[in-house]
Amino acid sequence: MVVEQRTWVLTGATVASVAALYIKCTQKALPGGDSGELITAACELGVAHPPGYPIFTLLAWLSLNLIPSLSLSVSPAHCVNLLSSLLGAGASGALCFTVCRLAGPGPGAVLAGWGFAVSRLCWQWSVVAEVFSLNNLFIGLIFSLTASFHCANSGAQRSKIAHLGALCCGLGLCNQHTLVFYVVVIIPWVLLCLYSHQELTVSGLFTLGLCFLGGLLPYIYLPISSYVNAARWSWGDQTSFSGLLTHLLRTEYGTFSLAKTDSSMKVSVMLQAQLDHCMADLSIPVLVLAGMGLFLSSWDRRRCAVPWLLTTMMLLYSVFFAWRANLDISKALLLGVVERFWLQSDAVLYLLAGLGLSWTHTGLDTWLGRRGLWRAGGWIFTVGMLTHMVHSNYWECDQSSNSVVERFGRELLASVPPDAIVLTRGDLPGNSLRYLHYCQGLRPDIHLVDQEMMTYSWYVAKLGQHHRDVHYPGLWWDPVQTEGKDTFSLEQFLSYNTQRAVLACIGLPDGDPSWERSFSRWPLGVCDLVVPATEHFHPEEWVLKTQNIYNWTEPHNSFPAWSWERVANEEMWQARMKTAFFLFDLADRIQGDGKARLFDLSYTLYKEIVEMYPDHPPNWDKNLALASERLLHSGSPDHSPDNLLSCSIQHFSLYLEKEPTDPQVPAIHKAIFHLLQERNRLRQRHTPLGGGDS
Repeated sequence: MVVEQRTWVLTGATVASVAALYIKCTQKALPGGDSGELITAACELGVAHPPGYPIFTLLAWLSLNLIPSLSLSVSPAHCVNLLSSLLGAGASGALCFTVCRLAGPGPGAVLAGWGFAVSRLCWQWSVVAEVFSLNNLFIGLIFSLTASFHCANSGAQRSKIAHLGALCCGLGLCNQHTLVFYVVVIIPWVLLCLYSHQELTVSGLFTLGLCFLGGLLPYIYLPISSYVNAARWSWGDQTSFSGLLTHLLRTEYGTFSLAKTDSSMKVSVMLQAQLDHCMADLSIPVLVLAGMGLFLSSWDRRRCAVPWLLTTMMLLYSVFFAWRANLDISKALLLGVVERFWLQSDAVLYLLAGLGLSWTHTGLDTWLGRRGLWRAGGWIFTVGMLTHMVHSNYWECDQSSNSVVERFGRELLASVPPDAIVLTRGDLPGNSLRYLHYCQGLRPDIHLVDQEMMTYSWYVAKLGQHHRDVHYPGLWWDPVQTEGKDTFSLEQFLSYNTQRAVLACIGLPDGDPSWERSFSRWPLGVCDLVVPATEHFHPEEWVLKTQNIYNWTEPHNSFPAWSWERVANEEMWQARMKTAFFLFDLADRIQGDGKARLFDLSYTLYKEIVEMYPDHPPNWDKNLALASERLLHSGSPDHSPDNLLSCSIQHFSLYLEKEPTDPQVPAIHKAIFHLLQERNRLRQRHTPLGGGDS
């Protein structure tokens, strides 16, 4: 009884202390990635992207309705971020409880719960609105129920825990399908244990099946929400069985794949990346202790079942995920997407490490005595290890002052003309604008239309009625077969909506160039204003309109390469030079008197922004050098040829210093050589015969 009390006290203390840390670090504004979409789905009880995440959506909706009553200053994003923090704290408590059940309360249990909680990945994804902290909680609950089932002393206890476990497995699969690789291992093991105890009956199998199916009941939310169709943003049509199945199987993404793409990575490359993550983020001591947990469990038949069961789960999941994770992890942002799914394996490793620590000091006590010494050593190691992890990860995982993605969305919305149609593309502009527009109520006059979603047959039918001022010339946009009976091209869509401004954020897809026949794009910050080709462009006026379109103060290159903050910041920085690039490109494509004028404007604008922002992106130097060179050869009388040549040489050289691996390095070196020769000839022509130094 004393051990039971200590178990619950230690578990409760772990949950409370981790929750306090997480709440302090929770992001108060909108995070990047899928967070904006998940929060938007919860705001109006819509359906999130496949497989729908009904439990997370309903919990988020509850938090949106309960938390603001406690504090008037909490935004919708902050509410759902806080929910993730509490779920993450619950996951750490579940791991702590599991070790207590298997090895007794002590430093090993704290290491498992707290170690997992303050590991970089877990901490990072527990303070933002994402489904991973809820998945961690279900993993922890399954582990704790497995341990309780293993340690049960009677058939009645085993039956009760087995039924709770079946319900938990079903509920877990309503959140994230990756849990299935743990479920398919644990179900046969539970049934085998019941059979070995002569407790497996037909009626028992039936009730276990009912509990599992009961856990899947939250999926009923999807067709209900789709049928009501009250949410202004929702994904898919689940009112038919085929539509529901399409959503559950993630057919639109690629079933058992991370993304709708033909690219793939070798299994060995993906497994090596996961191993590198374990070595760097989990640390060698944790991996050694996890190995010790497996090794020491093998000495005791009663003890070995659960650790080896967990290891089997982890290996099966890791290999299958490495096979199906079809994203190019050589790109930092995509590696950040992939590594979140390693949390499921990290939970097993921290649990094994906690068991390893507990059984190590227990074994040392058995063999050498001095129980107090080994236990004190375990606590010292645990406190030291956790202190080091908190110190190492706190700066990166503290998101309490991070508002980059939300400010990005707000700046975009502020730049949109009144009553405009905004064609969003990608997660960054799409999810941030949806959250601000639908949840925060900003810019109610505009109309958000998702470019990718418009290619799905359900989009116009389900969401078109919420876009009453947007006209669709067919049932869906087919970029390939634009002449189909029920389809339409981008040119047709734009032609049907010429009565209001249309913006494309970020850009338009390459698959359907039909719009180029009748429309042009003018840069408006991150977005482009799509206008009829007959509309006259006034370069000087457009420069004034777009020169200071955003109030953005974040330093360039100031966020980790894998983060959405880095993407948002890069978009904002590149937006500063989009008009200059547009003028340069336009000048390159036309002939006549306006060519030199456009090159002059482009050069002047480039030079202003390069001098205004000393720590600018490398491509600005290259573009300024090109603009200087083109202006020189356009014959403009308003600029000194010597100055233009010097500017081009200087900024080509600066670019090479910053980007020495550019494939065009040889061509740029050659260009610099010719520019130097040209400048020397120019200076020689202007040097008087017999003159002194120039």
